[in-house]
Amino acid sequence: MSQVATSYLQTLEKSLYDLVSETSTNLPADVRRAIKKAKEAENAGTRAAMSLDTITNNIVMAEDNVSPICQDTGLPTFKVKTPIGVNQLEIKAAIKNAIVQATKDAKLRPNAVDSLTGKNSGDNLGDGLPVVKFEQWEKDYIEVKLILKGGGCENKNIQYSLPCELEGLGRAGRDLDGIRKCILHSVWQAQGQGCSAGFIGVGIGGDRSSGYDLAKEQLFRPVDDVNPNPDLAKLEEYIVEKANTFGVGTMGFGGEATLLGCKIGIMHRIPASFYVSVAYNCWAYRRMAIDIDATTGEIKKWHYQEGEKVTFRDEPKAETNSESKVVELTAPITEEQIRELKVGDVVKINGRMYTGRDAIHHHLMSHDAPVDLNGQIIYHCGPVMAKDENGNWTVKAAGPTTSIREEPYQGDIMKKFGIRAVIGKGGMGPKTLAALKEHGGVYLNAIGGAAQYYADCIKSVDGVDLQEFGIPEAMWHLNVEGFTAVVTMDSHGNSLHADVEKSSLEKLSQYAERVF
Repeated sequence: MSQVATSYLQTLEKSLYDLVSETSTNLPADVRRAIKKAKEAENAGTRAAMSLDTITNNIVMAEDNVSPICQDTGLPTFKVKTPIGVNQLEIKAAIKNAIVQATKDAKLRPNAVDSLTGKNSGDNLGDGLPVVKFEQWEKDYIEVKLILKGGGCENKNIQYSLPCELEGLGRAGRDLDGIRKCILHSVWQAQGQGCSAGFIGVGIGGDRSSGYDLAKEQLFRPVDDVNPNPDLAKLEEYIVEKANTFGVGTMGFGGEATLLGCKIGIMHRIPASFYVSVAYNCWAYRRMAIDIDATTGEIKKWHYQEGEKVTFRDEPKAETNSESKVVELTAPITEEQIRELKVGDVVKINGRMYTGRDAIHHHLMSHDAPVDLNGQIIYHCGPVMAKDENGNWTVKAAGPTTSIREEPYQGDIMKKFGIRAVIGKGGMGPKTLAALKEHGGVYLNAIGGAAQYYADCIKSVDGVDLQEFGIPEAMWHLNVEGFTAVVTMDSHGNSLHADVEKSSLEKLSQYAERVF
């Protein structure tokens, strides 16, 4: 290979690495403006206002630390457009090299897991990963788009086959009004589990796979653009307006901001099928794009940077709700301490907590715990970890994961091992709520996506067990100070999540009548 060719490939790989790092650590200007608008619309002193304050603090910290905004750096999806004659195999190889290096540098969490064995590859490479899709065009430069879409919001994607019956809205037919109902329902069903307030991309038509691809493609549109189709432009505006009356709010705590953007695309379909596919994205809307010089490999332009880029550095801090009781907890926690907590209380944790996600919960159902968990706290978290110059583990990002995945296990494990509190996001279901009441436990909701904010609360890593499950799924022993979360499910049978879901369903039902 010639020296010129080697230089091109090295520069190309560096450009792609910069794209990955920037996408993971620095929200684009259009997303920041949408979050600022939501923050300004929120009522002072509420849990939602507190959450948005934490979110904006986290954005600043991620940018300053050049560390992941959210610990779940998602599944990298690249959309690449190349001039005729450009070697796409070289670009794909450069993308993989950039992904591996970004993982080593803790810009990405190792997220590639073998679907049969459960083994984590450790470098974000695997069968089908990362996703890279190519398209040729007649322009003379390369365009590379990247979206990092985490599992919490990916799991709230939803696809409808029209006609269908929808909870709260009734029959959705094969027309624009049926599409309207599906999109409204998609926002409602996400609740706080997708880290609201979020964004949605919608694909109308196609088949099951192309419909989802079209929906995800809409997430690459600028937040403040206007759909060229007037009917869809009107529907996009309608959806955002009405969704923000549901009262789901930031993190599902209730509030004024539930949806920050809606983008809709349309394609033809076959007569027998009519799909409406919705790709839900969290507030940590990590997508970026660059134009690359096809001859040098250098970045020519960054996308999504037009207009004001809000820094959030001088933003006023949210007022504390005087009605919320603030309780400090240090494990081991007694049942008496837990029974005194009620929904709405703010908890500040000092001392020890243990991480535990899907693999840990499955393991504990049939095995002993590697540590004594009596009176302890389990944190639903898969952190981004790195080793310092002395070989000690440090936490680079550590926000909560979506807790509902642990619903089949959580109550049984709490009772089996004497666990008193679990921390996560999005709430849990009736089985866990019943166990909290019987056993004397609480569910604490942390702010989804606030991975830098919570990493700053972790003062040391004191050990790790079950590391064979991979970094995200291992049980990390964390020493924390001032780790703040809100009691959203208590030991008295109360659940903020169930209350918000019920009240938001009543508001959703107001839009059952035909509009379009």
